[in-house]
Amino acid sequence: MPPHATQFLPAIAIRTFIVVLALVLGLKFMGKRQLGQMNIYDLVLIMLLANAGQNAMTQGSGYLLPGLVSSAVLFLSGWAITKAFSASPELEKRIVGSSVLLLNDGVILKEHLKKELVTFHEVMAAIRQHGLERVDQVQMAVLETDGTISVIPKSKGN
Repeated sequence: MPPHATQFLPAIAIRTFIVVLALVLGLKFMGKRQLGQMNIYDLVLIMLLANAGQNAMTQGSGYLLPGLVSSAVLFLSGWAITKAFSASPELEKRIVGSSVLLLNDGVILKEHLKKELVTFHEVMAAIRQHGLERVDQVQMAVLETDGTISVIPKSKGN
């Protein structure tokens, strides 16, 4: 690596941290159903680590050290985010979100579906996965923070 390249390492670290924050916030606003089974920060960390590692392995930036610095900052950022969320559940709720009721006592909450970008068909698919056929068989359906839809059937007496 040329001697002048080390002067860019702090800039790489700062840009990497900014990209982590930007992607976390961007994914938050895309909606929960885009996240699958991962938390927002898990997905961002994996995507960025893959890119940083790819650049370092294939010399995308021409040098190994910038890729290693980016990866280290990503790991430290992930650790810091986890620590911050552990210390402040309210912060985690603001960034990751909270569960959202989609169906209550057999009634679809259309405004909640619209806000969370969930379709009626996605709710029905979750209901069918639980062995039910109709919304009136469901006590509650909840969009979880990982993007899955939990379904609680009505008890036999209801």
